[in-house]
Amino acid sequence: MLAARASAARNASRAARSFATVVDAQGVKLAAADNGQPTSAVTFLLKAGSRYETKPGAAHVLKNFAFRSAGSRSALGTVREAELYGGVLTSSLSREHIALTAEFLRGDEQIFVDLLASTLTSSKFLGHEFSEYVAPVVASESTLASVNPATRAIELAHSLAFRNGLGSPLFAPEHSDLTVDDVRAYAASAFAKGNLAVVGTGIDASTLQALLDKHLSGASAGAAASSPASSYFGGETRVDSHSGPQTVFIGYGVSGQPSPALSVLAAHLSTTPSVKWSKGLSPLAAALPEGASVQTVLFPYSDATLFGFLVQGATGQQVKEAAKAVTQALKDAKNVKGEDVKKAVAKAKFSAASALDARETIVEAVSQKIFSSSDLSAESALSALDKVNESELAKAVSSLTSAKPTYVAIGDIRSLPYSDEVGL
Repeated sequence: MLAARASAARNASRAARSFATVVDAQGVKLAAADNGQPTSAVTFLLKAGSRYETKPGAAHVLKNFAFRSAGSRSALGTVREAELYGGVLTSSLSREHIALTAEFLRGDEQIFVDLLASTLTSSKFLGHEFSEYVAPVVASESTLASVNPATRAIELAHSLAFRNGLGSPLFAPEHSDLTVDDVRAYAASAFAKGNLAVVGTGIDASTLQALLDKHLSGASAGAAASSPASSYFGGETRVDSHSGPQTVFIGYGVSGQPSPALSVLAAHLSTTPSVKWSKGLSPLAAALPEGASVQTVLFPYSDATLFGFLVQGATGQQVKEAAKAVTQALKDAKNVKGEDVKKAVAKAKFSAASALDARETIVEAVSQKIFSSSDLSAESALSALDKVNESELAKAVSSLTSAKPTYVAIGDIRSLPYSDEVGL
């Protein structure tokens, strides 16, 4: 009886925190939830990620051009206005989206929606801002990514897995010939209502819709961006590097809509314990050699998924042993039964619910659904995970491992193992 009441209370709480139904406002997708927070956030989510770019690095540069001179505001004027009202403006890039976000005190939505909208409707893309401010930041981000083994391994893994489209790098090349005119041309197609979805938290949907009606009237009504359907290929590469830990990425890709079973599989094999300082009960955590680490990674996209493991250690031998453990644990996952499946489902549900509960992850969690007007509620996400059983999990593992693996080794390539040496 008490368990039933607790479950009902949890469900009621989840319903209260669900997003509104995706609606059209000024020709763009809109979803918002107001749970009484003292602060609000609005994100303009654009289908302008690296898979859609017209020249290498265009999406990366466009992301860094956000909140520069636009309309009647200079870049300095934008900074001053944001600071005057205590708000924070940020931009981020993924392979499918550019996200422009404003966080602010409740009641200041008029100011910050205007700031976001002006980036879409009246950005000037000035040559001196490109050369003096944007290009140096782009170069710095690209350099930092190139010397980080984990970031580099994931970038190479996407390239091997998908080649074009989702395989396009997030970061501009070191010696890019991209010009401000190239960026302006990309923005002209990317900054269109057909590419835009708006996500709000701490703000009522009707209030946000009224603001969009007012401030997006001057936005281009262009069609949504398109990209060839993703296909998975796989492959192997090795890169000699002398910075950071020895690193190996082992992964597999699947074309089509993201599968809830892969989220459950990731939860089952995750080495992150539920209790701090404990090793946890993951079948993979117990098999790792001292000094090695494994991070389970899952990259769901609109038409494909990359699932894998980032293996790191101080020596090539540690990485080799850990990679063997990864390969064996993935094969063994086909035979997961009973309580272990229930435990994995519960962990996956917690991760999904947490993503919809935290402002830092909520946009990523809804980004694949909002453009198709899908149900964004926590109930929808959790019920899909509840349907994953032993058979579904075994089927997902078999589908993954029947394909050609994606294997990346970065570090001392004389000591790091080849894919066949770890059981692939």
